[in-house]
Amino acid sequence: MAEGDAGSDQRQNEEIEAMAAIYGEEWCVIDDCARIFCIRISDDIDDPKWTLCLQVMLPNEYPGTAPPIYQLNAPWLKGQERMDLSNSLEEIYIQNIGESILYLWVEKIRDVLIQKSQMTEPGPDVKKKTEEEDVECEDDLILACQPESSVKALDFDISETRTEVEVEELPPIDHGIPITDRRSTFQAHLAPVVCPKQVKMVLSKLYENKKIASATHNIYAYRIYCEDKQTFLQDCEDDGETAAGGRLLHLMEILNVKNVMVVVSRWYGGILLGPDRFKHINNCARNILVEKNYTNSPEESSKSLGKNKKVRKDKKKNEH
Repeated sequence: MAEGDAGSDQRQNEEIEAMAAIYGEEWCVIDDCARIFCIRISDDIDDPKWTLCLQVMLPNEYPGTAPPIYQLNAPWLKGQERMDLSNSLEEIYIQNIGESILYLWVEKIRDVLIQKSQMTEPGPDVKKKTEEEDVECEDDLILACQPESSVKALDFDISETRTEVEVEELPPIDHGIPITDRRSTFQAHLAPVVCPKQVKMVLSKLYENKKIASATHNIYAYRIYCEDKQTFLQDCEDDGETAAGGRLLHLMEILNVKNVMVVVSRWYGGILLGPDRFKHINNCARNILVEKNYTNSPEESSKSLGKNKKVRKDKKKNEH
């Protein structure tokens, strides 16, 4: 496989995993090998009035040099209305050539449906479809944030003076509900951050907890918005779980969150999970970001991803 194709394949995988984490059961895999997917989009998830199914096929050249091949399916979508929506999607692609655009397409369609529902014309009856999946919760893994602000060094050096450290306070750390699958457990931890120093402080504080320190992997990513430069300072770490940090960062980019870091701890249970491990990592991260109001619900969110600076780290492949 050519290097360019391998890069596109990795970016597609990251986007697919992020979309599945964001939209849950609304996202459907039609043919994974052929890269064909479908998402059911409504003006309101709880009480839908207008619904449309977007089917996409991702060519090998996407997102680098080719757009997704798409089809809009809705019995009410005809004529000029269909043409206008198609033109809007193609305009989004042109404005974001080389970027992942499925999230932007979905939220553009949702905007159109919301505008349509606000008009006086009645909509077709749509069967409500809301179903939440309960995840197994282990009490001993739901960690309470300790108030102490002491910081111990990890594999990096905090060389700032006491006065400088005191200026940057340890931010509060929240812990998400664990997800357990085949004896492997995943748990997300979240903290607001506005500078790299706070990222180090949060990691140090988390590692003071023996359970977190003993995790097989502690994957993390953060995004800090620099007002003066109008860009994002962001980075990620796999901690031995190959490409997991990049996937986590990609999810945060799609959700357009800022000034926050997410750490996902994984305790390996002895059974290989394959690609499911990335699904659990992203779901843990998304759940805590939504819970702590760092991202709007899908029907309220329609933001441009932009083209932000990013740093990715690659590590030796781990089969866990």
